[in-house]
Amino acid sequence: MKLRSFPLRALALALAFALPALAIAAPAPRDKKQPQLEKPMAGPRATALRVTWLYISPDLGSQKVDKVQIGRELVVAEKSGPWMRVYANTDIQEVSQKDAPEFGHDDTPPPISGWMQAKGIVVETTAGGDQVLMGEAASQEALASDPRGPVNAAQSARLLYRRLVEMFPNSPLAPQAAWRAADILWQLQKADASSRPSAKERDAYLRDQMDEDELKKVVKLYPHTREADLAAFTLIDNKLCGDWQGSPKCPEKETEIYEKYAAEYPDGPRTAQALYQAVYRQAVLTDMFAADGSDSKSSAAHTHARELAARLKDKFPQSDFTTRAAALVFKLDEDIPVYGIDRE
Repeated sequence: MKLRSFPLRALALALAFALPALAIAAPAPRDKKQPQLEKPMAGPRATALRVTWLYISPDLGSQKVDKVQIGRELVVAEKSGPWMRVYANTDIQEVSQKDAPEFGHDDTPPPISGWMQAKGIVVETTAGGDQVLMGEAASQEALASDPRGPVNAAQSARLLYRRLVEMFPNSPLAPQAAWRAADILWQLQKADASSRPSAKERDAYLRDQMDEDELKKVVKLYPHTREADLAAFTLIDNKLCGDWQGSPKCPEKETEIYEKYAAEYPDGPRTAQALYQAVYRQAVLTDMFAADGSDSKSSAAHTHARELAARLKDKFPQSDFTTRAAALVFKLDEDIPVYGIDRE
């Protein structure tokens, strides 16, 4: 499944031209740069915590218009007792900017209008609405990892996180929600890319790349936060080789990438992991160079791995990555292959 960027322009543009009782929307032109989301004038934004039917009138016996999926964006036009009339975007999949054609494309279908029951709807004026959205999104995300969970649980979680960011931008939960929404998209794309033959290509540019836009927005909009540090580490995936194919070029380059990350984020939540990854690659290089008869290069890589492991022990003494690095260095010291175990 494909999921994309934070604001959805089509909803705001459609509502700007909508008649009071009809959802008539002009298609939004495709721009290369997505503008900032502007709040529609028709009413407050909202979203659903459950799959909800839209009806022509506020009556369960009236004709059904369509279903609103969990986390879909809504704009409330009016309320009538336990009912509310909304403009709803019911498109299940959100189009990726990088996957969309350059011409002849509307970003999303125009929203439709209808009446829905007000229960289970979080509006941007709902007290504690940000916490409700975060909680439900986290629950959907947990269901996504359960084989018995709903098929669209990951999609629902991602959309709920996005709604939190859009509806409650000043919430202290917004950075975490933005990161989680971006990470779900990244992991889904990564799983898809890993299943393709190109995943075995050595050079990163020959593989399918994950869309970096949302993670880069997290880094830009929430600098010096835990979420920005996490996003920056995840972005490394696009720079890594697929299959090293026995070439030292890949672990050499990747060591530099991980060391650079550790230098830029010395106290980040992924710094210990980055240093461990650098240790591992130097251990690999130790074996690669030894197999090629380059004893001086092998010795240098061995020494570098030991130095990085010492940094880990000094900076993160309680981390599992520190003990794992120590185990790698021990193997090197004992001349036990880390890469290419058939050498034994």
